[in-house]
Order: sequence, then C-alpha cells, then structure tokens
Amino acid sequence: MSAHHDTTAIRIRGLRTQFGPQIIHDALDLDVRRGEVIGVVGGSGTGKSVLLRTIIGLNSPTAGSIEVLDRPVTGATRAQMLQLEQRWGVLFQDGALFSSLTVEENIEVPLKEHTAMSHAFRKEVAALKLRMVGLPMNACHKYPSQLSGGMRKRAGLARALALDPDILFLDEPTAGLDPIGAAAFDQLIKRLQQSLGLTVFMVTHDLDSLNAICDRIAVLADHRVSVIGPMDVMLASDHPWVREYFHGPRARAALG
Repeated sequence: MSAHHDTTAIRIRGLRTQFGPQIIHDALDLDVRRGEVIGVVGGSGTGKSVLLRTIIGLNSPTAGSIEVLDRPVTGATRAQMLQLEQRWGVLFQDGALFSSLTVEENIEVPLKEHTAMSHAFRKEVAALKLRMVGLPMNACHKYPSQLSGGMRKRAGLARALALDPDILFLDEPTAGLDPIGAAAFDQLIKRLQQSLGLTVFMVTHDLDSLNAICDRIAVLADHRVSVIGPMDVMLASDHPWVREYFHGPRARAALG
C-alpha cells in the first residue's frame, strides 16, 4: 500500500471539467490530508464550487481521477457512491434545508436514507447534533423560514454531521453572516474539527476564515491549483491574483 493511503483523504489527479466548450479545470492535481482544514479560494469563474460538487459526484469530469478515503469517485457505481456518501457531510450555501421539513426532520433525512434506525433513535441523534452545533432544543420543531441565517447554517451543519462523517465539505459557510456571526461559525467548525477528527474541505472567499481556521489554502487559477500551502506561502507568493487577494485593502483589514 502506498504511503498516501494513510495520510490522504482526497486525491485528485489530472482533473478536467468542462461545460460544453467552456473548460473549468484542466490537469488539476490536489491532495487533501486527513485531519486538515483546507480552504479553496480563487477568482470568480475559477470553479471552486464546481470542484466541490465534482469531488462528491454531482458533476462528472471529462478526464482525470478522484479518490476519497482510498475509494474511487470517478467510475464508481451507485452502490459504491452510497457507501461513500455515508462518510462525508456537505453544507451547501445557506444550509440548503428542505423548507417543508422541521429542523429535526431535516437532520433525520440522511439517517432515514442510510440507516435502519428507529424513529425514536433518529430523534435522539437529531437532538445530539443540534447540541453539537450550538442550537437550542426549541429549534427542533421550527421550519427553516423561522430561523435566522446563522441558525439555518447551524441546522445545515447538524444535518451534515448526522452520520458522523470523516469529511466535511463546506461551500461558502460564512457567506451572508455578519462578522461576529461569521467568527462564531469559524470557531464552531474548528472546535468540531478538532473534537471529531474531521477533514474539512472549505470553499470560501472569507479572508478571516482562511486566517482563523485553515491549515492550508489551495488557490484555483489558470484552470488548476496554482498555489497551495499555509498562510505564509500565500503571503510570499508572487502569483498576480494571490498577491492582489492577500495583500489588497481587504486583506490588510483581515490579516492585520
């Protein structure tokens, strides 16, 4: 067994994704280490969310390979994907909750889909996950429309954690939150990551998040991962977009 099997949660080689004639990624390589928080950044149109959706099998690449937890995503059967889906949780923007279901019912969706738990046990698990993400128990019976943006994100996070996943995928988790709410959400992610041993793959443009909780940052530019490393690598990079992003006026406010 090669060494990467012990340490790599996600392994991407030669990835090419395109929609019609539009090439989004080309010859993209990326290794995500087990137990790290990696932030994925890039300019508009560089395919940050497309990359996330391709890793979890929602988009089909035109070339290349993706392995998650040593199992192939590219070419996987539906049965193989169902097994993999139990090992990751996904928080899409704004929580992506089912509006017709209560928070408790939303958290129970993956439990119903992937387990044979009794109704009573599902309710217990939902209550536990609510506590984990810092929501009050009275949120259980509320509908998404009755929650604030920050509470919706926490409810979506509780659903993403329902199956005790190894990997957590986050798509712009702090978008739409005020700075105090965003900082609290960052700290929640970091605390959960440390206590649960999660690998976190986070698409973001939030410099505060990158600085506060990411072990490494991957920059998408020129159709691939152009620069990767911790914050000091970003600050030292001479790549034009990276320089502008990490040394521009907003960066000075966020990074001090």
